[in-house]
Amino acid sequence: MHMTDRGLVALIRHEGIVPAPYLDVRGIWTFGVGHTAAAGNPDPADLARGMPANVEDGIREAFRIFRADIARYERDVREAVPVSLAPHEFDALVSFHYNTGGIAVAQLTRHLNAGDRSAAAEAFMGWSKPAEIIPRREAEQDLFRHGRYPEGAIPVWQVDTAGRINFSRPARSLTETQALALLQPAAPISVWKCLAAFLLNFIRRKSA
Repeated sequence: MHMTDRGLVALIRHEGIVPAPYLDVRGIWTFGVGHTAAAGNPDPADLARGMPANVEDGIREAFRIFRADIARYERDVREAVPVSLAPHEFDALVSFHYNTGGIAVAQLTRHLNAGDRSAAAEAFMGWSKPAEIIPRREAEQDLFRHGRYPEGAIPVWQVDTAGRINFSRPARSLTETQALALLQPAAPISVWKCLAAFLLNFIRRKSA
């Protein structure tokens, strides 16, 4: 089982996009769509600080890393929750786990595996610190219960070289369509296209 497109976009909307390293509320170096060293390489603490010269390239790199990260979190949820899930329930659980890393030990997981979905939904709010995370927990709880996905633009935030995000206004925003396009892996360049480009360049040099 994998996240739906709407689930992926909802998670990205919760996290926001920061195309350079920043310090999260716990003082942990983070990059892109909530990527930390705990999820694997790269370690955001080792990346160049401050906004990249080409923000679009930074956004693409954020999505490339997110594609790799999300596969791990999906796998963790599948292993921790062997019971049958609706797509929107799975989306909510992966979003919860992506933020907390706690799917294997959470009370909501025990309730869910015992067949008590009502108690599982209530237990989302057991992970509500710091207070800034409460709206996200409520949205994940609502998604789990009712299949309601949050809507709105996806913010791209600006950050300084000290890792401080400027939350006064996004540097730009992405639509759902743009985010889904960025989630698609880059198409491999075919050998024939490379050969054609080489021959064309060779002919141009000969005729110059």
